[in-house]
Amino acid sequence: MKKVPILDIHTAAALVKEGDTLLQGGFGMTGNPVHLMHALAEIGTKNLTFVGNNTGETGLGGGRLLRNGQLKKLIGSFFTSNPDAVKAAQNGMVDYELLPQGTLAEAIRAGGAGIGGFYTPTSAGTPLAIGRETKVIDGVEQVFIKSIRGNVAFIRAWRADTAGNLQYRMTENNFNKAMATAADLVIAEVEEIVPVGDIEPEFVHTPGCFVDYLVQATLTLEDLGSSASVSSSKKVDESRMNIARRALVELKQGDVVNLGIGIPTLVADLITEEQGIILHTENGMLGVGPVPADGGGAMDYPVNAGKIPVTALKGSSYFDSADSFAMIRGGHIDVAIMGGLEADESANLANWAVPGKPLLGVGGAMDLAKGAKRLIITMTHTNPDGSPKIVPQCTLPLTATGVVDMVITDLAVFGYPNGKLTLLELMPGATLEEVQAKTSAKFLMSEIGPPKRNE
Repeated sequence: MKKVPILDIHTAAALVKEGDTLLQGGFGMTGNPVHLMHALAEIGTKNLTFVGNNTGETGLGGGRLLRNGQLKKLIGSFFTSNPDAVKAAQNGMVDYELLPQGTLAEAIRAGGAGIGGFYTPTSAGTPLAIGRETKVIDGVEQVFIKSIRGNVAFIRAWRADTAGNLQYRMTENNFNKAMATAADLVIAEVEEIVPVGDIEPEFVHTPGCFVDYLVQATLTLEDLGSSASVSSSKKVDESRMNIARRALVELKQGDVVNLGIGIPTLVADLITEEQGIILHTENGMLGVGPVPADGGGAMDYPVNAGKIPVTALKGSSYFDSADSFAMIRGGHIDVAIMGGLEADESANLANWAVPGKPLLGVGGAMDLAKGAKRLIITMTHTNPDGSPKIVPQCTLPLTATGVVDMVITDLAVFGYPNGKLTLLELMPGATLEEVQAKTSAKFLMSEIGPPKRNE
């Protein structure tokens, strides 16, 4: 049986050379090889191309290398969670390439499988498709994405045996499984190293043939950053809760549902186990339950796509990010509920970027907008300055075209029967005159009445 060398943390980190492309597993600080990253920060190796979902947090993980000036380029999905990364990218201190989260995961998986690239409908018609080859396949515009490989991959697992077989814990799988296949040299940081045979074959998530070196490092609460615990203070405006309650009406028993950040996450607080709604999160979980009642964090609980610790309901399952987005793009998500910045008469959505604002992350929005069977947008009816969000044509950078099925605001509910923007209902306290005054898009009107729960 193969025996994988066990290195000390600094010897392992020193295997990264100047100019290397470094893949780093983790989703936020969950499943993040933070000790390897901090050792690399101490060594000071420079001119690195960093590939990861996000660049750690401020001063943590990849964020520490960024502050040291060790990174020349960022390739990822959601840099917004680290203000230093946003500032560095916008000031031209680092080059960057922004990819939808599912596209990033699939590009890494393709790289590990020896595939040169692939076509995907995700990001078609958006700014992220500019400069990329496109092709119409079966009547659908698709964007070509080149696969991604690295010189070195730093990944994090919970357990390893001495043959390099890895076992991940809860949502710590995320990008680690794919990255373990997609680099010339793979170094796994693990909580525990056990003898061969202590991990049963059915619990091996990454076979040892992918792993070159092991490093043992103990996780602490400080390593988890914002996911270390759940905040006990949560005050929510009643109008936002009304939007969430109305969105819940659209869900039926057995639906597999993905909730975006913002107002959509409030829907999770309203769902009961008896309703039989199965919540999906992009970082690798089906069966998401409420936040921990004891205030615990990612040391003891999985996290959702907002990096918030959650509980697991009976029948839950964990998987990696690439499989999670295969579920999304493959049409296995019944409903996605997402926030919005603009929706228009043609069912187009803009919800990820505002020119000039410090936002540099698309996350899974583009994949979900294209892949979910039904897309519901929840948002306030107007911007803080009173300008409308339901407009004739989106002016903000597009997330996806022709995808919105329903828009729920604090004033009204709109749908697109027969492809036409149509006012379906007024929300409590709203009047038709107010909706008309605060909506710049042209819309039809159905017979307005109270909502009816789907059966």
